[in-house]
Amino acid sequence: MVTVSAGVVDRVSLQLTFVLFLSVVVVTLFMALLTAPQRDEIGEFYLGNRAMSPLRNGLAMCGDYLSAATLLGSTGLVALTGYDGLMYLVGTTVAWMTVLLLIAEPLRRAGKFTLGDTVALRLPRQQRPVRLALAVCIVAIATLYLVAQLVGSVALLTQFTGEPGATTRTLCVVVIGTIVIVYASIGGMPGATVIQIIKAVMLVLGVTVTAALVLHRFDWSPDALLGAASDRSGFGPRFLEPGLRYGGSTASKLDFFSLELAIVLGLAALPHVLMRLLAPRSSGVLRSSVVWAMGLVGLVCLAGGVLGLGATAVVGRDTIASTDRKGDAAVLLLAHELGGGLLTALLSCLAFVTLLAVAAGLTLAAASSLAHDLYAEVIRKGRASEREELTVARLAAGVIGVLGMLLALVSWGANTATLAFLAFAIAASAILPTIVYTLFWRRFTARGALLSLYGGLLTSVLLVVFSPVVSSTPASLYPDADFAWFPLQNPGIVSIPAGFLLGWLGSVTRPQEEDGAEQYARFEVEMLVGAED
Repeated sequence: MVTVSAGVVDRVSLQLTFVLFLSVVVVTLFMALLTAPQRDEIGEFYLGNRAMSPLRNGLAMCGDYLSAATLLGSTGLVALTGYDGLMYLVGTTVAWMTVLLLIAEPLRRAGKFTLGDTVALRLPRQQRPVRLALAVCIVAIATLYLVAQLVGSVALLTQFTGEPGATTRTLCVVVIGTIVIVYASIGGMPGATVIQIIKAVMLVLGVTVTAALVLHRFDWSPDALLGAASDRSGFGPRFLEPGLRYGGSTASKLDFFSLELAIVLGLAALPHVLMRLLAPRSSGVLRSSVVWAMGLVGLVCLAGGVLGLGATAVVGRDTIASTDRKGDAAVLLLAHELGGGLLTALLSCLAFVTLLAVAAGLTLAAASSLAHDLYAEVIRKGRASEREELTVARLAAGVIGVLGMLLALVSWGANTATLAFLAFAIAASAILPTIVYTLFWRRFTARGALLSLYGGLLTSVLLVVFSPVVSSTPASLYPDADFAWFPLQNPGIVSIPAGFLLGWLGSVTRPQEEDGAEQYARFEVEMLVGAED
C-alpha cells in the first residue's frame, strides 16, 4: 500500500530492505578486509590491484561515478519533466567522452598517486603551494559530495518511514558514515574497488531487469510506453517536448545549459574519478576501461530513462508529485507496482549500497590528497616514510568521514542535488582548468594554477550563495531573505570560463622561469610516451 504519510512502501519492505542491505554490507566488508593492503606500501593503498582487467576497471569506474542520484533523482526528473529529464541523462552519458578524449591517457602517463604528482612533475619548483591549493579544492569537492550522499541516505529512509525524527536521522547518518570510514581507512583502494564492482554489477542488473519489466508491461513497444507516459503526465504531448522544467524563460534555458556544462566537464575533474584513472597498469588498459565505463554508464542511463517514463505511465505523475515533489520516490513507486515488496526492497537496497560506494570513493580520494599532497609533500617536504604517510591517510579518512557526518546532520534538510551540482561546478571551474593547462599549455605557471584553483572555487561558491538556491524563492534555503543577484541556480556557465580565464591571466602576467620550456619538454615526453608504455 502506498501512502504519503507513512512513506512509500510498507513495513515488510523496510524489513526486507534492511536484511538485504545488512547482508551486502557484511559481505563487502569481509571482502574489503581480505583485499586490504597487507604491507605498508602507499602504492597499494592508493592504487590497489593494478593487474585488473579492463572490464573490472570499467565496472569500478562506473561504480565510482553513478550515485543514488542517478537511480532515484534522474529517474524522478524524467518522471516529472519528461523530455527535459531525458536530456539530463544524455549529459550524464556524454560526460565520459570528455574523460576519454581529453585527459585519461595523458594524465595516466604523467601521474603517480594523485593529481598533485602530475602538477609536481610539470612545475617542480613551485609544487608545494599548488599541492596545497589542490588539497583544499579536492577536500571541498569531496566533502560536498559526501554530505550529499549522507543526506541522501536520510531522504531514502524517508520513503519508508515518513519524516524521520532527530534520533533516527542521526543513527542513519552515523551508521552509513562509519561503514564508509571502515571501507576507506582499512580497505584503501583495494577495498573501495571491491564495493564499487559489486555495486556496479548490482546497479546494471537491477535497472536493466526493472526496465525490461516496464517494457514487457507495454508489449515491448517504446511507442506504447511513450504514449502512456504522455497520457498520464497531465501535460499530454507537451510532456515529450522541451520546456516543462527548463526552457520556460531565457534564465531557465541558461540554467539548464549551465548545469549540463558542469556535468559534462566536471566529471573529468572529480577527485575519486581522477584517482581511478591512475589505477590501471597501462594506458592501453585505461583506454579500454574507460570505454567499458562509457558503455555501462550509457546502459544505466538508458534504463533510467525507461524507468522514469515507466513510472509516469504506470503510477501517474500526480501520484509521484504528491508523494515526493522532487520525484525521488518515482522508481520505488514503480517497483511496488511491478513487483510488490520484493522488487521495492531490492531497488531500495541497491540505492543504499550506491550511496555507500560513492561515499567510500570520495572519502578515500580526499584522504589520499590530504596524506600525500598536504602532509607528505607540503608539511614533511617529501621526507615522510611510506608507513607514516599510510597512517596519516587512514586517520584522514576518519577525519573526512566524521566531518561529513557532522555537516550532514547540520544540513540534513538541504537539497542534495544542489550540493552535488556545486561539487561538479567546483571541479569543472577549479580543477579542470588546472589539468588542461598543466597537460597542454607550455606557458602555464604556478601563479596561473593558484589563481585557477582558488578563483574557480571561490567563484562557484559565491555565485551559489548569491543565487535563488539560498534566498529569494519559496524553495530557497532562506526563503524570507532576498540577496540573490545571480539569477541562475547553477554557476557553471560563469565559473568555468572564469577558472580558465584566471589560469591564463595568472600565467601571462608572470614570466615563466628560464628553464620552464625545458621542464615542459621533459613533461611532454613523459605525458606522451610514459615510463611504462
